[in-house]
Amino acid sequence: MDGTDDYRDHPVRAYVITSGRAHPSRNTIRPETLLVAVPGMPAPVSAGRPHLALLEMCQGVLSLAEAAAHLKLPVSLVVVIASDLVDTGHLLIRSTSPRYAQPDRDLLEKVLDGLRKL
Repeated sequence: MDGTDDYRDHPVRAYVITSGRAHPSRNTIRPETLLVAVPGMPAPVSAGRPHLALLEMCQGVLSLAEAAAHLKLPVSLVVVIASDLVDTGHLLIRSTSPRYAQPDRDLLEKVLDGLRKL
């Protein structure tokens, strides 16, 4: 993609791009979700231009919000597109940190000691 495409001016409506779906198949994809394309995976046969553009730009790790900005599409639409590509195994979701990560006990004790000294 050379950066000159602006999908907002394209005559195809957003609901056509997503086959009429307004909601993704997964509710775990948020604007800050990091996406990366699966290396060596051929593009889906039925992929449209926005799907292919998203796959191309996600060769490195990219947040969904950044991808939406580059594609000049609403985040809600890119969530549906990304969800499709995750479902077909073309995109992976990367997390910056696990939700359930336990903080280091020593660090917590140092913070507690510091608070007690106040």
